[in-house]
Amino acid sequence: MTGPLPDPFAGQPDWAPLPPRPVEILPATGRIELRGRRVLVGLPGLGWRGDLRADERVVQGSRTYVPIIPEHEWYRAESEQVEVFAPLVPVERVWVETVGGRPSPGTPGREQGIRLVSLDAPTHQAPTPVFEADSVSGRRVVRVEDGVEHRDLRAVTETYSGADGDICIRVTSELEWYRWAWRGQPPTTMEVPVHLLWIE
Repeated sequence: MTGPLPDPFAGQPDWAPLPPRPVEILPATGRIELRGRRVLVGLPGLGWRGDLRADERVVQGSRTYVPIIPEHEWYRAESEQVEVFAPLVPVERVWVETVGGRPSPGTPGREQGIRLVSLDAPTHQAPTPVFEADSVSGRRVVRVEDGVEHRDLRAVTETYSGADGDICIRVTSELEWYRWAWRGQPPTTMEVPVHLLWIE
C-alpha cells in the first residue's frame, strides 16, 4: 500500500480531540517577557538553533543582549539552584516561541510534502499527530485531553500496544527528561494513547 494513511478522526468530530494551539515564533525585540521562555537564536539566511531558554534582557552600553542557556542546563539550574554559563546574544538574533491562537475554522491544516520557508526568520511547523510521525522518542509532545493542553512533555518510547490494546507512547515531563541526562535517574513516565498526542 502506498500513499498516506487514512485520517482516523475523519467523520468523527464528536470524539476527536482538537489539535493543540500552534507554536508561533516572535522576535525578542518585542515586549515579551523572556525569563524561562523557549527561544531560537540565529541569523537570517544562515540558520537557527533551538532547545534553548532565555533569561531577562541585559543592557550593556547601548546594546541589549539576552542570556541564552541550553535547555538541559536551564532545567538543571532551576531544579538544583545552581548557576550556569549563559552567553549573551544580541536581542535582534533571538526569537521567542509562544503559543499561538487556535486557527479559525476553514483554515488549511498541515501541508503535505515539501514546505518551503523564508530564511528571514525561524518558522515552526503546525502540531503533527503522533500517529503520523516516523519517530517520536525524545521529541517534544503535547497531550490534549478534555480540551486541556499539557505541554513541556517528552516522548520516552516509540509507539507500542498498551495493556488495553490502545496504541500508546510513554511520556515524561521535560524536567524529568533532562534530569535523566544529568543524574542518570530514570524518569517517571505516563502511558498516553497516541490519539491524545501531537508533536509540538
